[in-house]
Amino acid sequence: MADNANNNNNPAAAEAAVAVAIVEENKPKQEADQKEEKKIKTSKIFNVKHISGLLSVVSFLLSLPILASVIWLLYMKSYDCEDLFKLPSLQIWISVGLIFVFLICNASLFLQTRFPMLGIIVIMVPLTMMFVVGLALLGANNMESRRIPATPLWFKTKIRDNGLWSNVKSCIYDTKVCQDLAITSMELESFELSNKKLSAIEAGCCRPPIVCEMRYVNATFWERDEKLVNEFSYNNTDCDSWKNERDVLCYDCQSCREGYLKTLKKKWLRLGVFLVVMAVLLIISHLFLFMVRMWELHLS
Repeated sequence: MADNANNNNNPAAAEAAVAVAIVEENKPKQEADQKEEKKIKTSKIFNVKHISGLLSVVSFLLSLPILASVIWLLYMKSYDCEDLFKLPSLQIWISVGLIFVFLICNASLFLQTRFPMLGIIVIMVPLTMMFVVGLALLGANNMESRRIPATPLWFKTKIRDNGLWSNVKSCIYDTKVCQDLAITSMELESFELSNKKLSAIEAGCCRPPIVCEMRYVNATFWERDEKLVNEFSYNNTDCDSWKNERDVLCYDCQSCREGYLKTLKKKWLRLGVFLVVMAVLLIISHLFLFMVRMWELHLS
């Protein structure tokens, strides 16, 4: 009776006893909630690590074409007379640079596991340079491409150099491109030669421009018919530059320079496209990997 009287007289003690009872009742529930939250958090971390590992594999696979391009550049035969432009040495330097990019790409994958910020900075520098060089090879920046070898404006500047072109046309003659065309086309008629697929050098250096409307004798011998002369051929200096001598032909024609330039630029334009595409893909993959690494650290 006395205890009941005391409890009735002390409401604070009664409330405390009730609170303790409620806490004791809720404690197993809280522990269960904490275990559930921990389980969910562990599951999230596992999923993030799974995504991170997948992106690492993707980044590694994307770097393999760079190594393949190095093999292509080192073992691919240079075009005829390309050494006059000192392009084979440039080919080697680009190959060395791509090997460096390949190594940095894969080293950064390990670096980002511990130092994500440092890893992304390390990889972005060479990838940005790779992207800029690729754009220059494509002629995207005219002011820059004038100073970088193997860019469109650089090629145009070189091909306008008459001293250099004199060496190039002698080299083209020595390769016997036009002589081989004459032999393989010896029995062809005019319309058959027109339908034959010629290389840019063969079309530009071994025969006169079509606008000149010369009479076909064989692939490297054409006669000018004054009756067919029109205003276009009359104003075309290539028509006057053409000679039937085997060591002259159209080697002094502008069409020959453009044909050789087109042949030379083809490989370097392909390389430019490759560098731009691979740089963009690798930048995207490494940025995603960086964000996933930061998310993983946040969850941890």
